[in-house]
Amino acid sequence: MSKNPTFAPQLWIPNGVTNVDFYINAFAAVELRRFSNEDGSIHVSELSIEGAIFHLHEETHNSASFSPARYQGTTVTIGIFVPDVDAVMASAIAAGAELLSPAQDYDYGYRQGEVKDPFGHIWMVDAVI
Repeated sequence: MSKNPTFAPQLWIPNGVTNVDFYINAFAAVELRRFSNEDGSIHVSELSIEGAIFHLHEETHNSASFSPARYQGTTVTIGIFVPDVDAVMASAIAAGAELLSPAQDYDYGYRQGEVKDPFGHIWMVDAVI
């Protein structure tokens, strides 16, 4: 374990989801472990993108946290820095993401674009230029 602080987002997905291949196909994520419910739906899936850990949790009726679909949106954008923004954006779109903002260069030194994953989470794909 790293001695330095790291962020590990907890993303909520709709109840009953059994397939999270989007993250594997879009971002080359690796599923490190999964705990499933009796019906095969995901209780928690721990994924890594090049060592950056995040978790997917299933929304339940008793949950204080919820997937973006419950309120037609999200309050958080997940930023991911990658070597090739265009390649990752293309991969995400091919895997089922919705293009929100095409990749472009900005005066503040980033190339970035935005996509929405199939569960409603917004991803800002960045690279320093």
